[in-house]
Amino acid sequence: MRIIALSFALATTLLIPSLAQAAPNCTAEPTDKWMPEGAMKAKVAALGYERIKTFKVSGNCYEIYGYTKDGKKAEVYFNPVSGDVVKANIGG
Repeated sequence: MRIIALSFALATTLLIPSLAQAAPNCTAEPTDKWMPEGAMKAKVAALGYERIKTFKVSGNCYEIYGYTKDGKKAEVYFNPVSGDVVKANIGG
């Protein structure tokens, strides 16, 4: 019984941080309703994000890794239908 409890505690400890890093829920719309990647990339640039190192689909979001116009690191999740920012992590 003690081994089962320890295994559960270890699994929970490892799983919770990965759940916290999961992509947000950006849309329930099917991918054929999503903005084309080229149009989204143009919107990202118009919003002031620069030097985009990564542009990808993450769950049901578009996600970028790049920099703000002020030079701060940015990880940003966008609604792929509207292009609105759903979640942004801006660093120093």
